[in-house]
Amino acid sequence: MEVQVLGAHNCESTEGRLTSLLIDQVLALDAGGLTSSLSLSAQAKVSAILLTHYHFDHIKDVALIGYYNGLVIGSGLDNKTKMVYSTAEVLDALSAHILNDKIFPDFTRWPSKELAAVKFCPVELYHPQTIEGYRVVAIPVKHSVPTVGFEVTSGDGKAIFYTGDTGPGLSHCWGHISPQLLITEATGSNRFSKKTAEVGHLTPQLLKQELIEFRQLKGYLPKVVLIHISPPLEVVIKEEVAQLAEELGSEISLGYEGMKISI
Repeated sequence: MEVQVLGAHNCESTEGRLTSLLIDQVLALDAGGLTSSLSLSAQAKVSAILLTHYHFDHIKDVALIGYYNGLVIGSGLDNKTKMVYSTAEVLDALSAHILNDKIFPDFTRWPSKELAAVKFCPVELYHPQTIEGYRVVAIPVKHSVPTVGFEVTSGDGKAIFYTGDTGPGLSHCWGHISPQLLITEATGSNRFSKKTAEVGHLTPQLLKQELIEFRQLKGYLPKVVLIHISPPLEVVIKEEVAQLAEELGSEISLGYEGMKISI
């Protein structure tokens, strides 16, 4: 399994893109920086998108990849609908506020109802399902709006767990997962831990306790990569993450655009 970090930040610029990951070129996790990171030929390979929640920096490019796929289908060049998986709350928000025939066309009915650019697929919490050959389980995490993390397991048993945006209180997830790679977030620096926790995000200091609890329960720590980084605080966060890795004796690092991780 190869995981590529398409977007590792919570702000978009020429230096950074919004949150998005890509597994083996076919399965996307969140879509903040999906189309801005991929060529059109690479976008065509993406078959399914898993969305953790409906904040704009995680859903931005669903509409854009849907539009391109609709053009491809309408031109007779392909006939494969992009599958978008998430909770009912997220899919309802996309329908009401983005693909609502006002901001964007409803790509779930375009270019035709019979062969649409996008199909919405609700997921059930804790219920494993097979998506593009991967075993996928959605597990709720603590954020300011309803949010799920996803454990994605390949056919050979390699697994990642991606939390999406989350605050403290991940211990309820740990008993349900056994990943070789944990991708979570580091939105703020330790100086802002109290405020960051209040809005449902993590700092390296807050993450430390979550990882200690993981190791106590599971007997190991997976490789950890942190994204959703606030650019003004990135230098400080990087220093604090290095200190955290040393304290826990584990491989913990900041993600970056273009980063590829093989497990």
